[in-house]
Formats: sequence, C-alpha cells, structure tokens
Amino acid sequence: MRARLGSLLVIGFVAAVAALAPARAADHSIVVASTTSTQDSGLFGYLLPLFKAKTGIDVKVVAQGTGQALDTARRGDADVVFVHAKAQEEKFLAEGYGVKRYDVMYNDFVLIGPSSDPAHVKGNDILAAFKAIAAKAAPFVSRGDRSGTHQAELALWKDAGIDITAQKGPWYREIGQGMGAALNTASAMNAYVLSDRGTWISFKNRGDLAILVQGDTHLFNQYGVMLVSPEKFPHVKKADGQAFVDWLISPEGQAAIANYKIDGQQLFFPNTKS
Repeated sequence: MRARLGSLLVIGFVAAVAALAPARAADHSIVVASTTSTQDSGLFGYLLPLFKAKTGIDVKVVAQGTGQALDTARRGDADVVFVHAKAQEEKFLAEGYGVKRYDVMYNDFVLIGPSSDPAHVKGNDILAAFKAIAAKAAPFVSRGDRSGTHQAELALWKDAGIDITAQKGPWYREIGQGMGAALNTASAMNAYVLSDRGTWISFKNRGDLAILVQGDTHLFNQYGVMLVSPEKFPHVKKADGQAFVDWLISPEGQAAIANYKIDGQQLFFPNTKS
C-alpha cells in the first residue's frame, strides 16, 4: 500500500511539473527602462496591452528620468531603454551599451506657470521667458533628476545666457523627482515649470497653472528606443526585447501611438524613419 501511494505521489508530481512546463515556456517578459513622461502620460497603459495581445510578451516598466533609465540599462538591469535625450542616448550607444537607436515619436515641451503670469512670459519665445523668470526671481520648479526634461531645461538656461548654477537662489527649487511631482509642486507653489506636453495634458491637479509658452523650435522633444546590448549583458532578452522595439517602429505600433489621445488631444506623434 505504501509503495503504491508513493508511486501515485511521484506520478502526480511529474504530471504537475509537466503541466507547468508549457506555461513556463510561454512566460515571456521584458524590463523597459523609460522616462516618467511615458508612464505619467498614460501612454504605456494604452500601448502595452496592445503589444501583449499581439505577442504574448509582458512589459515591466521602470519609470525614471532619462539619465537614471540609461544608468539602469548600463547596469544590465533592463532589456530595452525608451527615453528622450538624444545626446545621452548617442553616448550610451558609443559606450557599447545599446545595439541601435530608433526615433519613435515626438511631442514638445511647454512652459507652465500661474495664469497671472507674474514674470510676463506668455508667448512663443522660451529663451526670453527664461531670462524674465531669472530677472524677476519668479518661483521656478526644476526636476533636478537628470531626466530628459531636466537636461532640456538646463540647455534652455544656457541658451538664454544664464548660468543657472551660479544665479539660482531660493526662487529656483530643484526637487529630484519626476514630471508629475514637479507639476504638483508647481501647482502648490504657483511656480513656473518646464513640462512635456503629454504629461501636462494628462495632469489633473492644475490649480491656477496654464501653458504660457509653446511653439518655440527650442521646445521640440524627440523620443528614441534601443535594445540593451546582449554582448555586454548575455542575460538580456534579445528576441523579446527586439520584438518590442520592432513593434514600436512598425506601422501598427506607430498607429497605436498616434491613436493615444486624452479628451481628443493627441499626446505623441510617431516619426520613425522608414
């Protein structure tokens, strides 16, 4: 009896393992290190179910500033990076951490501020706006997190002829956090802040804030995607990661990006080069 019971237990165990095997074989997932704007805007919440339905691949997103996302990939802790600071992305590639960079989509940055506009910046000249904010020491929130938006902000101060490191004072608040947190802080302080348009459109806690400067060519915001190098990190899920990259730049993925809207407003504009 004991022998028979033991045999039955072994058979049951083998059957259970066999039943799990197909499920494990079908368990595909990748880690994507990306910007907070792709997460905070709701874009990933829209795209990833479409991608999974097409491929069966789960995507786990690590949402950080671009600099932090690239550092995550440099440690081998991501399969794909999807960010928006082209100079940093090209450096990442030159260092051998990425395989190939693809343009995916763009939108633009906008300067948000109190509707009363105490620094009188409203218009389409972002450099003049930054000069006015600094001259009046008007409250300004900086992400201060090495993100693509933070890098764009620093470049704008420089292009405006302002050494922000030397000239910043109590009026300039660096928070070291993502776009949603920066907008919340600006709302609480009635301060100016540079935002990507996608996160602004999806942001609900606007208070007295409004778009004050937009349309300047300095505000163009390009996003790119790269597979992390399997040569540097053999554990990178090359096939599944490349499948995600390929889908984003395919006609289907590009159409999905274009179709993502909030209240009828398109947040991102696909521009993969064929």
